[in-house]
Amino acid sequence: MSFRQFFNILWVRRAIITLTTLTCLLGAMIAIRILPPRYEATTRVVLDIVKPDPVTGEAISSAWARAYVKTQIELITDYRVAGKVVDSLGWTSSPIWAARYAARSKDDHSDFRRWLAETVIAGTDAKTVDASNILEIKYSSSSADAARKTVNAIRQAYFDQTLAFKREGAARNAEWFHQQAEKLRDQLAEAEKKKADFEKSNGIILQDDNVDTEMSRLKAISASAPAAAAAVAPAATGTSPLAVQLSQLDAQIANAQQTLGPSHPDLLNMQRQRATLAASVAREAAAARSAGGGVVSGPSVESMMNAQTRKVLEQRGKVYEAQRLATDVAVLRDQFNKTLTRASELDRESQSTETGLTLLGDAVAPDDPAFPKKGLIFGAALGVGFALGVLISLVLEMVYRRVRCSDDLGLIGLPVLGVMSIDRRDIGKRGVMYWLGFNDLFKRKSRTTTS
Repeated sequence: MSFRQFFNILWVRRAIITLTTLTCLLGAMIAIRILPPRYEATTRVVLDIVKPDPVTGEAISSAWARAYVKTQIELITDYRVAGKVVDSLGWTSSPIWAARYAARSKDDHSDFRRWLAETVIAGTDAKTVDASNILEIKYSSSSADAARKTVNAIRQAYFDQTLAFKREGAARNAEWFHQQAEKLRDQLAEAEKKKADFEKSNGIILQDDNVDTEMSRLKAISASAPAAAAAVAPAATGTSPLAVQLSQLDAQIANAQQTLGPSHPDLLNMQRQRATLAASVAREAAAARSAGGGVVSGPSVESMMNAQTRKVLEQRGKVYEAQRLATDVAVLRDQFNKTLTRASELDRESQSTETGLTLLGDAVAPDDPAFPKKGLIFGAALGVGFALGVLISLVLEMVYRRVRCSDDLGLIGLPVLGVMSIDRRDIGKRGVMYWLGFNDLFKRKSRTTTS
């Protein structure tokens, strides 16, 4: 089929095309009058994804950003947020909403508040603005003012619920950490008591670096040993290794009393060590006075080192056990301090007002409805009506074939002897009905009826 034949068919069937186009336009007008208008109000929230939390200092990683945004969108359409919106707008006490609820479908068995929340969720839509961390919240309603009020209520309810979730989670975690801290406190007290009882029963005292006093005494004797050519007994100088250790321990106790309380376990431990060490110094001084009449001659350094070495070796197993108990105490103390620190951080987080959200300007009532769009509906009706008319015209032409021009004779192989033209003066005298195609349509029907 050539373009000439195609346009000849459309021209002959122009009445059908005109009727279908006018019918679609009429249907569009009826739809615009019948369909209730829908107004959309929009508000925005900034998601502080890259901004660290002011309490914890944590920030959302880029790998979890998409999941975080998706979670926030789902939260906006959650029942807990929608329920807060219903309560803030006072819909549960509205007689209008009560009447609509009474006229609902019989298959709907939800309660009044749930039904209102579902209405809010059905009209809510949320999405992120392209290439930004701005979350856009939309709500559509049959009233422009109702859409504005509802979308502002949704944004505020979403903000409040986000803060509530954060506080509730921090409070639960803080309570768990406090419970763990209490358990660790009891375990630490038990471990310290076990260590102190073991040291007391075995006569072993460990210093801050977990070295027992006998080993420290051996190190002091080795460090104070003079050269072999100028060996002098410790008593000749008026001092002994135990006295040096006692003076050092007194200095440590003096420093500790400035920072620690009188009942602190470390301070009590050093005082017990001093009492034991002072008793050893007193016994050594008494033995020296009784042997030399007040002049400390003392044994040689080598004999003292040998005696002290034997003593250290004899207590090695007990010292290892005491060091193991001291390590358990140190580990429990470290765990207790970290747990208590984390519980304190969660306590502050449970009282924080930071949500990671920044509210932008309030929504305004839209001037024009988002649906129905008159221009869009009329344009679609015009295009659909014309396309439908063309389709119907082509189908009718295929069913009822006619010779419209000389090209149609060529399809069946008949020669064309001549073509009669129409007087153009007669065409100009024809009316609107002719140009719309209704004149030929009515004549064709009348001829069909007459025959």
